[in-house]
Amino acid sequence: MAKWVYTFGDGAAEGRAGDKNLLGGKGANLAEMCSLGLPVPPGFTITTEVCTWFYANGRAYPESYEAEVAAALDHIARLTGRRFGDPEKLLLVSVRSGARASMPGMMDTVLNLGLNDETVEALARDAGDARFAYDSYRRFIQMYSNVVLGLDHDVFEEILEDEKARLGHELDTELTASEWQHVIGLYKQRIEEELGEPFPQEPREQLRAAIGAVFASWMNARAITYRRLHDIPESWGTAVNVQAMVFGNMGQTSATGVAFTRNPSTGEKALYGEFLVNAQGEDVVAGIRTPQNITEKARIEAGSDKPSLEKVMPEAYRAFVDVAERLEKHYRDMQDLEFTIERGKLWMLQTRSGKRTAKAALKIAVDMAGEGLIAPHDAVARIDPASLDQLLHPTIDPQAERHVIGMGLPASPGAATGEIVFSSDEAEDAKAQGRKVILVRVETSPEDIHGMHAAEGILTTRGGMTSHAAVVARGMGKPCVSGAGSLRVDQRTGTLIAMGTTLKKGDVITIDGGNGQVLKGAVPMLQPELSGDFARVMEWADGIRRMKVRTNAETPADARMARSFGAEGIGLCRTEHMFFEGDRIVAMREMILADTEKGRRAALDKLLPMQRSDFVELFEIMAGLPVTIRLLDPPLHEFLPKTEEEIAEVAAAMGVPADKLRERTEALHEFNPMLGNRGCRLAVCYPEIAEMQARAIFEAAALAALKTGSPVVPEIMVPLVGLKAELDFVKARIDAVAAEVAAASDAKIDYLTGTMIELPRAAIRAHAIAETAEFFSFGTNDLTQTTFGISRDDAAAFLEVYRQKKLIEQDPFVSLDVEGVGELVRMAAEKGRATRPDIKLGICGEHGGDPASIRFCEEVGLDYVSCSPFRVPIARLAAAQAAVAKR
Repeated sequence: MAKWVYTFGDGAAEGRAGDKNLLGGKGANLAEMCSLGLPVPPGFTITTEVCTWFYANGRAYPESYEAEVAAALDHIARLTGRRFGDPEKLLLVSVRSGARASMPGMMDTVLNLGLNDETVEALARDAGDARFAYDSYRRFIQMYSNVVLGLDHDVFEEILEDEKARLGHELDTELTASEWQHVIGLYKQRIEEELGEPFPQEPREQLRAAIGAVFASWMNARAITYRRLHDIPESWGTAVNVQAMVFGNMGQTSATGVAFTRNPSTGEKALYGEFLVNAQGEDVVAGIRTPQNITEKARIEAGSDKPSLEKVMPEAYRAFVDVAERLEKHYRDMQDLEFTIERGKLWMLQTRSGKRTAKAALKIAVDMAGEGLIAPHDAVARIDPASLDQLLHPTIDPQAERHVIGMGLPASPGAATGEIVFSSDEAEDAKAQGRKVILVRVETSPEDIHGMHAAEGILTTRGGMTSHAAVVARGMGKPCVSGAGSLRVDQRTGTLIAMGTTLKKGDVITIDGGNGQVLKGAVPMLQPELSGDFARVMEWADGIRRMKVRTNAETPADARMARSFGAEGIGLCRTEHMFFEGDRIVAMREMILADTEKGRRAALDKLLPMQRSDFVELFEIMAGLPVTIRLLDPPLHEFLPKTEEEIAEVAAAMGVPADKLRERTEALHEFNPMLGNRGCRLAVCYPEIAEMQARAIFEAAALAALKTGSPVVPEIMVPLVGLKAELDFVKARIDAVAAEVAAASDAKIDYLTGTMIELPRAAIRAHAIAETAEFFSFGTNDLTQTTFGISRDDAAAFLEVYRQKKLIEQDPFVSLDVEGVGELVRMAAEKGRATRPDIKLGICGEHGGDPASIRFCEEVGLDYVSCSPFRVPIARLAAAQAAVAKR
C-alpha cells in the first residue's frame, strides 16, 4: 500500500537526503538533519505523490491520507508533549512547500497554524508573554488570509500602518499586547466584510485548508514562471512539510535568520547571512526592519552599528557555526540555511544547496576540490554550463533600476545599451562616428550582417530563438532580444512604440539578452571577467570529455575569439556570410544577373581571390586544426535587393537597368525558400559556383600550409543533400578542381568531402550517402524544421502555446527533440558507421551549444559538437559532464 506521509524528529526520520524526488528538497534535508542528530523541530512531510494525486483527481486526496496525517500529528505530540488544538498543552505548526528543485519564494508558507481566539490565550499563559502571543496570532491571520483565503496582504498592512500612525509607533515591535488585540479585531472584521464569513477557528480545518493551499500554490503564476525559466517539469509536483513551531519572536533572547556557508556572490569561504532579534522568518526578507549581520567581521565590513549575532547571542552563534560547518562537510557543497533561536536554543529549519553566481560557483568548486571535499570531476559536474554566459558577456547590475517597456525572447546573452537605429546602414554610420547603437528591426536578413556587426545589440519584433537574428547574434557574441511582439516598429516614420511610449531614432534603450527584457534608457552594467578558477575548471573538463568542441565561424574575429575560448577547429564556416560586404556583394549580384555560364564565371573570377584570402586567414588562425567549410547554401534571391527603393539604388550603383534587376529578383522568387533552390541544388544547377569555392579552398590550404608549416586538411561540406546522386555530382566537381590545383602546384592535396544531414531522407539513406561522404555533420536547425515541417522563424508564435498547453516541454529549436529529430540523428550515425566505420560525425546546428543536446550527442557517440564562439566554454563543460554521466 502507498505511503503518503513520512515523519521526522528527535534524531530519527523515515526519509533521507536521497529521497528528494518523493519528499522534495526541504523534506529530504529535514529528514537528513534529523538523522544527523541536529536540532530540528519534529514534523512530517506529505509526499510529492499526493500533489500528483491532488491534481489528477480534481484536487482530492488519496483514501488513507487523512489517517496518515492524523497519525503524524500524534507523532509530533509524543515528541513535544503537546497536542494540536489542545489549549492545555498547545501545539502550533508551520506549513511549508518543498519541491524537488529549490524554488525560493515561489510557493506559499503559513506559520503559527492552530491559533484561534481560545488557543492564543493558552499560548500567552504558556509563554508568560501576552504580547508575543497576540503578535503571533495577527501574523497567522495575515498569512492564512493571504495564502488560504486569497485576501491581498496589503489589506492587512494598511490596517496595521493606520494603527501604528494613530498610536504614534514606528515599528511593529512597539505595539503592546492590548494594541495587538485591537489590530486582530480589525483584521477579523475586514475578513468578514470581504468574505462574508468569520475567520476559521477550528485548528484541523485550518490545517486541511493550508495544506490544500500549498499544493495549489504549485500552479500559481510565479511558480509556473519560475519552472519555465529553470526547466522544472510541472509533473514533479511539490511536497508539504508540517513542523512543530519554534518561535524567534519570544523576546530579546530569540531570533531568526538566513545564512550561506560561503558567500553566494563571490564564493569566499565565510559565513554570509542576516538575522533579526525578536522576529519570525518572513521579517528577515520583508524589509520592514533592517536585518543584522551574523558575524562580527561582516558587521565591520558593512559599516553597521547594529550588533552581530556573534556578539548578541555568543552561545547560539557558536552552535550555529558548528552546525553550518558540519552540514557543508556532510553535503560537500555550499549550504543555504534557515534557523530560529527560541529563548537561546538553536533550531535548524532548512538546509539546501545554495544558489550562487557563476563566479562564486567556480570559486567554490575549485576551493572545495583544493580542500579535498570533492574530486575534480565533482567540481566539473557542479557548474551549470549555461551559467558561464554570465562570465563571458556584460550583464545588467542586479542593483540597477529597470524601466521595462517590452519583453521578447532571450535570443543571445549579455546586455547592451545604445541609441535606436532602424537600418543596418545607419548602424554602420553611427559606429564610424563612435556612437553605440541598438539595431531595431521587424526581422533581420543576411543583408543586415554589417549592421549587426556594427551594433552593440539587436532587437527584433519577429522571430524565435533560432531566427536569423538570434543565430547570427550568438555567433558574433552580441546581445539579442527577438520576437518582442508587444513592440511595434514603424520603419516609415522611424519610431518604436512600446507600452504606449513612442521612441524615435536616437533615443537610448537597453536590451537584456539573458531574460528578454527591453528597457528604457541606459542601465548600469557589470563587465565580464574570467578568473583563474574558470581556467582550472576548463582544464579539468578538457581532461574528462571525449567529444571535441569546434566553433561555427567565418570571420577572422570569430575564429580568434573561439580559439581563445578553447575551440578545437571550425565545425561550420558559412561561406554565404562572406559575400555581403563591399565589392563582394557587387560581384555576387553580377554573377546572379549573368545570362550565361561564361558571364557567371567572369563574375566568380572576381570573387575567387576574396574567398581564397578569407580561407587562408581562417586556416592560419586554426593552425592545422580541422576546418569544415560549407559550400553556398541560401537561395540566390537573398543576395538581391527587395524594395523598389533598394532596387533603384543597387541598379544605379551597378550600372544596370532597374528593370533587369527587378525581373531577375522576380524570377528567383520562391514561395518556400527554405525548401527551394538552395544548398547542393545550387551546385547542381550552377556547378561553377561550387568549383570556384573548391578552388579557393584548395589554393588557400596550400598557401596556409606553406606559411604555418602545419598541413591543412580542409573538410568540404555539401549542404542539403537528400540523394546520394546529388553528393556524387558535386563531389565529382570538387575532385576535378582538386586535381587541377594539384597539377598546377605539383603538390598532393589532402581533403575530406562530406555532407550536412539536414533532411529526413538523408538520415534514412545515410548508409548509401556514406559510400561517398567521408563525414556527416548534423545540421539540426534545418533537420528540426524538415522533421517537424515548421519554419523556425515563424514557430515562436505557436510553440509557446504548445508548451503552455503541455504538448511539448521545450522549444525543439532550443533543445534537441531527442524522440524525433534525435532518432534520425541516431539512425544516420549507425547507418553511416555500418558503411564507413571511420566516418567522422559531428553536429553544427544551434543545438551544438545546448547542454541537454550535448548529452544526447555523447550518448550517440558523435565525435564533436560545433557552436558559436561564445558558447565554446559552455560546450566544453557540458561535454565533460556528459562524459561523467555516461560513466
